[in-house]
Amino acid sequence: FSHFKVTRTFCQSTVKCTNLAAKSLSKVFKAQEMIASAHIARAKALALSSKPYAEAVYSAARNLVSHVKDVDHPIFKRDEKNPKSAVFLVTADRGMAGAYNSNAIRKGEELMGEIEKKGKEPLLFTFGKRGEMYFGPRRKLEKSWGGHSDNPSSKQAEEIANVLLSLFLNGGVGELYLVYTEFINLVSQKVRVLRLLPIELVKASGPAADPLYEFEPDAEDALDALLARYIASRIFECLLSSAASETASRQNAMHAATENAKSLIKDLTVSLNKARQAQITQELTEIISSADALSKKK
Repeated sequence: FSHFKVTRTFCQSTVKCTNLAAKSLSKVFKAQEMIASAHIARAKALALSSKPYAEAVYSAARNLVSHVKDVDHPIFKRDEKNPKSAVFLVTADRGMAGAYNSNAIRKGEELMGEIEKKGKEPLLFTFGKRGEMYFGPRRKLEKSWGGHSDNPSSKQAEEIANVLLSLFLNGGVGELYLVYTEFINLVSQKVRVLRLLPIELVKASGPAADPLYEFEPDAEDALDALLARYIASRIFECLLSSAASETASRQNAMHAATENAKSLIKDLTVSLNKARQAQITQELTEIISSADALSKKK
């Protein structure tokens, strides 16, 4: 009987401590949700406003390349003999964002696996501390950027673009891929793989096949100027889209965690009340039994 009483007391203490822990976690989750809610409007506006510019630069690059003749430029030249491909993976600096980081990391691993199946070597570049923490012990990281995944700057995008573009132009890699999370809306985000270089060449046909551009001084200089702007704008747009996706994922994850914590607190409170009621009933039963025993003895 004493063993049963000690066990019951221990279980009540465990339920009580778990209930307090759930309440503390609920406050943390709610705070994180409110912070994400405050940031999501700005992140969404930046992501959506940058997309048309990046798409316009990309469209201009493809159209320009399709009408350039007799020019051997790296922007559309694919070096099949180069055994290396660069992979730039965008993740977050912090966790508590649901499946945001794991989905991006999984897609990056799949892409590098496909590159290796082709007999090539992937060179990994990461943005965000989560990607660095995951791949650091597993793969060699060529370079990593972090600290501003939820608020990337154009200056940081230009720095990344310069490193990757220099590697591509100097023959360090034959292809350049970007893995990021596209922001669709507040409840939907999707991991994308974008091949930045070389640009896919679309041949013009019909009336559009006639030259539409005149270059001064020449086409190569125009392509050189366009290449730097194209890479920087695409990277910046993808960083902003990933930042909005990270914030939205964190808001959704923290909202779900808060609701789960509330449900757990409710269940634990009911269990604790039942345990207390059982203890009170047991004590009353013991008192009544003792009183009856004393009466019979007298």
